[in-house]
Amino acid sequence: MTYDFVAHPHREEVLKEVHARPFHPIKTPSRFLHYAFMTSAEQAADDRKAFQLFCLFNSAPPPPFWAKHHRVQIGKSTVQWEQHTEFTTYTWELSTSNAHPFENVAGDVETGMNKISQPGPLLVAIDLHLVAAGILTNVEALFEHSSLAMARVDRNSALIATDFRVDANGVVRLLVEDRGLTPARAGALVQRLLEIETYRMLALLGWPEAQKVSPAVKIIEDTLVRIARSMTETEGLSADHALLNELTTLAATLEAESAVSGYRFGASRAYDSIVQQRLKAIGEEPIDGWPTFEAFLARRMAPAMRTCAMLEERQANLSRKLTRATNLLRTRVDVEIEQQNRDLLASMNKRARMQLRLQQTVEGLSVAAISYYVVGLAGYVFKGAKESGYFPLESSIATALVVPVALIAVAIVVARIRLLHGKHDD
Repeated sequence: MTYDFVAHPHREEVLKEVHARPFHPIKTPSRFLHYAFMTSAEQAADDRKAFQLFCLFNSAPPPPFWAKHHRVQIGKSTVQWEQHTEFTTYTWELSTSNAHPFENVAGDVETGMNKISQPGPLLVAIDLHLVAAGILTNVEALFEHSSLAMARVDRNSALIATDFRVDANGVVRLLVEDRGLTPARAGALVQRLLEIETYRMLALLGWPEAQKVSPAVKIIEDTLVRIARSMTETEGLSADHALLNELTTLAATLEAESAVSGYRFGASRAYDSIVQQRLKAIGEEPIDGWPTFEAFLARRMAPAMRTCAMLEERQANLSRKLTRATNLLRTRVDVEIEQQNRDLLASMNKRARMQLRLQQTVEGLSVAAISYYVVGLAGYVFKGAKESGYFPLESSIATALVVPVALIAVAIVVARIRLLHGKHDD
């Protein structure tokens, strides 16, 4: 029964992801040369084109434009190409014999790597040999004893060994001794071992970043301590402004450092998680006298991962401390500014009261001055009226009688003008 449903736009992509990078059956003996190159988006695009041309040149089907992994037969060898977020891998499966493991130079003409331009900086190079049981009488002779890790895996169906060191050919050698693996289980084991070494190297990229960031973080921590002490010893708005500017610069520097290192630390944490998952998946059982892969990496790799985690946590804690110190100092600056504003307002109020008193004084003087001029004009009027013979009172007496009237009238007019101005202001 079928239904005419509208599918989610990413449904097919999600379904395919479950089946991405499947295990391929492997026959014993086999040899694998595995390379991982760090690639940017532009380098990955160029590498896709180069691999497509390589496939076409060798009459093999090229990868589709949307594919992230592709497996083709090139002559007697098989190559598997994979693109990841920040790296690209090439895995060559070669025909070989049980005798003399690691005798050929990795990356020779048989692999075809010399016909493909290097995608980016090389990070991982692995030479893995899968041999039948009983062929090698002394596995330890192939590796450096001081760093040899060896274990039985897959319910004692295989023995794995490596010293995690780069040999004269520039590759890390891995040996797998088949003690009853089926082709499918052999393919799964080989892929997991290649992933363990690949993601181990990717996870450890956080270690150089931690070494580079650590001195800068220490300087910022020391500077923050000095600024915090200065906050308790200094006073004044100018000093607080200087400290606030220094804190802001310090926070910007830390954010810039965190933006650069944050991605690397997060990626290292994710890669380390994949390594631990793969180690559990192979099911190691110890061999007397030798550490397992998990034990070896726990002793050598775990401290580096803890250092990265510690630096990341230090950066996060330092960012929170800088934020608290900045907020505290900004609050102190705001309080000082408010206090200055309060003092300024008080001073303005005082000046306003003084101006009001001065205005009242000027108003009083203006009433007297206007009244004087009004009385003077009235005096001239009274003198003229007296000389004409029509005014019965002496001009001086009449002028004296006008004085209080003029004063009252002028005072009333000035008061009304002031009242009108007050209403206009409101």
